[in-house]
Amino acid sequence: MRNEDGTPAHGRVLVVGASASGLCTVESLRRKGYAGEITVVGDEPHAPYDRPPLSKQVLSGAWEPGRAALRTPEVLADLKAALVLGDEAVALDPATRTVRTASGCELAADAVVIATGVRARTLPGAADLAGVHVLRGLDDALALKRELVPGARLVVVGEGVLGSEIAATARTLGLAVTLTGPLAAPMALQVGPLVSGLLGDLHRERGVDLRLGTGVTGLTGTGGRVAGVALATGESLPADVVVVAIGATPATDWLADSGLRLDNGVVCDSRCRAAQGVYAVGDVARFHHEPYGRLVRLENRTNATEQAAAVAGAILGEDRPYTPVPYFWTDQFDAKLQVHGLLPADADVEIVEGDLTARRFVARYTSAGAVTGVLGWNMPKQTRLRRQDVVDALPTTALAH
Repeated sequence: MRNEDGTPAHGRVLVVGASASGLCTVESLRRKGYAGEITVVGDEPHAPYDRPPLSKQVLSGAWEPGRAALRTPEVLADLKAALVLGDEAVALDPATRTVRTASGCELAADAVVIATGVRARTLPGAADLAGVHVLRGLDDALALKRELVPGARLVVVGEGVLGSEIAATARTLGLAVTLTGPLAAPMALQVGPLVSGLLGDLHRERGVDLRLGTGVTGLTGTGGRVAGVALATGESLPADVVVVAIGATPATDWLADSGLRLDNGVVCDSRCRAAQGVYAVGDVARFHHEPYGRLVRLENRTNATEQAAAVAGAILGEDRPYTPVPYFWTDQFDAKLQVHGLLPADADVEIVEGDLTARRFVARYTSAGAVTGVLGWNMPKQTRLRRQDVVDALPTTALAH
């Protein structure tokens, strides 16, 4: 999409998903000089907002919901992009780059960017019981917030990042919180046994009841409202409110007849291209990471911004692979964890800064002699500096599928 002199050409770009990644794609296009038409289609009625604060600042009440908005109305207007909100995309024809929405609207473009994110998984029967929640969008957070009454019994199903954050937030609000899931400690899959063990200690010290290492077989209810969570051990955890935080699946159902390759996301090449003129960005994109030598899908806020810039560049004719260092963070109680790179479960872990007992440290993860990632606990500056260890090792850290 460039003129003969190399300047960005006029044309039409359609972004499907009024998400952080979708908005950042629009901003990157404008920043790179694209002056053509841009349309953004979103299934929610809200203008683009940030998701990480939902499980923390918004849920706790520290922020009013409007503070999660990514941009003011004035800044959005300056982007000169048409926002079509509350109208879900239901089909894509990649050959003509035409998207059909639930209202019957058909939108064609020179380039289509898929930024539809993920949808929360839930448990069988959850939809039939009041008091059972997931937390993916702003409306989810507000609905859950209304039920987080001090003294109420909350069971969080899922010991990953989101479940652990919700448990921490609810406990600070004065609820009786139980965290359950099949793994042995909070975030065990994301950070490995050493750090997840420390997180478990932190949650217990703050009054969270950990019922981990066992599966959930279902929910029980009384009078149409949830009453408990049944465990594989035969035990039932009493609950006034339940949050299901067992992961998410890429929102690709609407692409089932598109002919695109769908496999745990929209499969793309290293330029985030799924087909000629069709790109994917953010949580929904599963792209070929050249240094790792495999397909990667990253569910984190930083990737939404970085990949959006890469996709905008690809649309405008830049030919560079997208090779990010994965990054995520989490805030739980007084602990801020930051992770750069990958933390394989079998990695060797070495404390390279700080002290475990003080809960202020940087851990370096190595696999087959190569640094794959670093994790910081309440040492943001030192962790950021140690990120370079991961960057330096990138060409040699091709990992198995």
